[in-house]
Amino acid sequence: MKPILILLAGVPLLLQAGKIADDERILLLRGLMSEFGTAKIVVPRSKKPLPILAQQGPDRQKWAESLQEEGPCARTGDLVQITKVEIDDDKVTLQLNGGYKGGRKWYENVQVGGGMGNNTRTAPIGGGNRRSGPAGTSVVLHFPKEFESISVADVKKWLAPAIDFEKQRSATENYIEQMKPEVQAAIKEQRALEGMDKEQVIMAMGKPRGKSRETKDGLELEDWVYGQAPGKITFVTFDGDKVVKIKEAFAGLGGATGPTLKAQ
Repeated sequence: MKPILILLAGVPLLLQAGKIADDERILLLRGLMSEFGTAKIVVPRSKKPLPILAQQGPDRQKWAESLQEEGPCARTGDLVQITKVEIDDDKVTLQLNGGYKGGRKWYENVQVGGGMGNNTRTAPIGGGNRRSGPAGTSVVLHFPKEFESISVADVKKWLAPAIDFEKQRSATENYIEQMKPEVQAAIKEQRALEGMDKEQVIMAMGKPRGKSRETKDGLELEDWVYGQAPGKITFVTFDGDKVVKIKEAFAGLGGATGPTLKAQ
């Protein structure tokens, strides 16, 4: 099952019977994806994710071996960003700065010289195929078995011996603060609002249960469906990337839709 990458502030993630449901995975992914952190120790580059044990910190021996073989991804005080999140039942894997293949190698900044006197020349030992941007790597945090629930705050606390995510302002918070007050309120209340874009609707209501398309009066509209029978069904209609209509109805056991509910 491929993880879904979307953005929003994190809330507790319940681990039930050793299996994490899709909607539960989303809650944790939202709080981690695109977050910035500051390296508190040297973070090595590594082909395999660097292990971190909850409540114990990094596996120092494996980190030291990777540092010797691959050099640093980030030195103490450097800024790193989570660019991919993968959630398993007992661990979370975080790609930093685009991962092992995403950044430049440490030795690409090293130069060697040759010649004599004023004719001395230097050249990078990494050759001309130089990557731009910071070096990348991945870390894997193993959850403790005795914990019944995992929150974004827990994950950041367990990562703190290596990377501090608390001093950096949340990318989600920065994004939400730029929205109109009414949109911020709708996201907080977990409801859609006309004028929202698709990303904002996902932030407010999560991934839709289903989607459908239709052409009406020359417009190609897309409906996102939330809720299941029996209960409230919400239809969020998009024209392009913008919400143009929201309809709420009640569906009985047979799936038949009842009268439209008045908006709250």
